[in-house]
Amino acid sequence: MQESFYNYMKVGIIHFMAYPTTIKGEGPIVETITRIAEDDFFTAIEITWIKDPEVRKQAKDILVASGLAVGYGAQPAVLITPLNPNSLDEDERKQAVEVLKGQVDEANFMGAERMAFLSGKDPGDEQREVALDALIKSTRELCDYAATKDMGITLEAFDRSIDKKCLIGPSDLAADYAEAVNRNNFGLLVDLSHLPLLGELSYMCAEAVKDQLVHLHVGNCIMRDENHPAYGDAHPRFGIEGGENGVEELAEYLAAFIDVGFLDGERQPFMSFEVKPLEGESSEVVIANAKRTLKEAWALI
Repeated sequence: MQESFYNYMKVGIIHFMAYPTTIKGEGPIVETITRIAEDDFFTAIEITWIKDPEVRKQAKDILVASGLAVGYGAQPAVLITPLNPNSLDEDERKQAVEVLKGQVDEANFMGAERMAFLSGKDPGDEQREVALDALIKSTRELCDYAATKDMGITLEAFDRSIDKKCLIGPSDLAADYAEAVNRNNFGLLVDLSHLPLLGELSYMCAEAVKDQLVHLHVGNCIMRDENHPAYGDAHPRFGIEGGENGVEELAEYLAAFIDVGFLDGERQPFMSFEVKPLEGESSEVVIANAKRTLKEAWALI
């Protein structure tokens, strides 16, 4: 591809994955957001909860000054709390929605365009349809609340059977769910690193979700060695030994979304790296690996 990838996407980085000591809303948040803000390779950043109001304000000031587009991920709140927005227990479902509304408030304060979350656990074949109805109800409530703040809501599809074991899930189900939500400010997020875990190819995913898609993540996974420290949905660096994704896989993924018209050169949706250093690895080196991988993959398209 001769054109710049910046014509097709906002190139982002998921801050709380690249710097995992910040994932609980604590740690060196200001220092690490500053490092990303100083790197003009990135035009977008995805952040998550920040527990200290003063730190939150400092981070916001940096983001405003940087000119970065901001996305907000409520995935840590769902996973760590934990929450289940598709719970069959109505009180538990309502509690999840209320916590996520609080995440919408924080996302709005931080200047985020959208807030992303994920579904709860898949309850199995017999209760899946009822759980899907509960998730649709929760999502509509979140979308209606976010609409009052002129914000969007996004659901990220995860694996069904290996690691997160979420209801959403396979791309065809994700598309059906998004259509049922039927809100103008809602869309799907798909992640290259989750496709091998779902047993899907990039073109299959792109074709299934093209009409409901708003956001891309890219990363790697390990699924053939259960003893590997990054086994499952751990987002190791691109090209790691035993991993599923590298330059060629990223090129195929981006090409698939170009082919279905999502990456059309007219809009610039978020395409964010979700990469996490293993023990002993440097965040900065892993981030540099991701940037090189995108440059090489883009040259193959």
